[in-house]
Amino acid sequence: MTLFWIICALLLAVALLFVVLPLWRSTGKSNQVLRDAVNLEIFRDQIAEMDADLRNGLLTPEMHEQGKRELQARLLEEVTPPEENGNLPLRNPHKVMAMVLAILLSLAAVGLYWKTGNPDALLPQSEHSSAEGFGTVHSEAALKELEDKLAKNPRDADSLLVLARSYAELERYADAARAYNKLTQLIPNEAQLWADFADALAMANGQNLAGHPTLLLDTALKLDPNNPKALALSGSAAMGRGDYPAAIRHWENLLKLVPKNSEDAKMLGNGIQQARDFIAQIKSGKPMAVQRTPVVEEKKPVAAGQERITGTVILSAALAGKAGPNDTLFVLARAANGPKAPLAVIRVRVKDLPLQFMLDDSMAMSPQTKLSNFGKVVVIARVSKSGDAIPQPGDLQGTSATVKPGSSGVKLSIDSVVK
Repeated sequence: MTLFWIICALLLAVALLFVVLPLWRSTGKSNQVLRDAVNLEIFRDQIAEMDADLRNGLLTPEMHEQGKRELQARLLEEVTPPEENGNLPLRNPHKVMAMVLAILLSLAAVGLYWKTGNPDALLPQSEHSSAEGFGTVHSEAALKELEDKLAKNPRDADSLLVLARSYAELERYADAARAYNKLTQLIPNEAQLWADFADALAMANGQNLAGHPTLLLDTALKLDPNNPKALALSGSAAMGRGDYPAAIRHWENLLKLVPKNSEDAKMLGNGIQQARDFIAQIKSGKPMAVQRTPVVEEKKPVAAGQERITGTVILSAALAGKAGPNDTLFVLARAANGPKAPLAVIRVRVKDLPLQFMLDDSMAMSPQTKLSNFGKVVVIARVSKSGDAIPQPGDLQGTSATVKPGSSGVKLSIDSVVK
């Protein structure tokens, strides 16, 4: 703190020199001195006029001499003698102004910093010695001190933001989510806070963006449609639930915001292409290997062929009249806990019902997302009126119980309408 004030004082002194020094060096004269100078100048002018009149014959020598004596006498009365003038205290108004400005500018500089600056930066260094990076603390002592400070003033948004970021850095995601929850209540119109809240909550829930985190991301994008973090996470959330058009939309918007030819741009391009490949694969019904998709491995891969799931799909009698023979029927497997992208999918027609189906790794849409990589899955049969793999209101659907890869005799009844 001492060093800080020394530097401030030096900078202020340099600034004052440019303002005060010119005023201090300027000379001032008293009003009496100025008046004497004016009187002397008038006297010289009058003497010169009288000399001109004498030369022109307008004055006699006697009159000229008498006039000079009268002017001299009057001048002596009006002009202060040198010795008296020397005893008058002369006050230089410029020096007075220089001293006043020096005081006022110093007070104004200190007051302005105290009002708009960061006085907390002047606290003892020990309070900040544990801070690493911008806006976070990593030591338990500093974290405890921050928590105690917020206990006394829960509405201190700046400290609450530092606490939330610090929790996230320390991978205390549940605590970070609670802190961001309080922050969004204090500052509800800041999109970045909602995006950070969603990120922390997803991490606390096992990196799962489905559900509440997705709603938080929607709020962030309503406040700021171009928030990079909200766009990135919303695209990932859409991919996770199988909403590939939404993923493409979010990532294309984000692609406009990142530098061209950067690593981020390349990753986004790959993600967008992957989502398009998923859409094309679902529509064509043909297996297609794509480059990359995030996975959550639940068990070690099983031997080839042992992952195969077989069963039967039927259409319930109650819904038989709502499906046409040429409507598209998708049968797919999804991880019970993990990415929502299909692990295996086949595409047929309603006229093929009742259908004996088989799902295995050969029908995977990606080498990384296949049946053998997951321990628990569900099988879904869906009649799509539009032919689109994304569920639409009015589609007919049936879902199995949770099964393991290698299960046989799985029975599905298409008995519900997608709302």
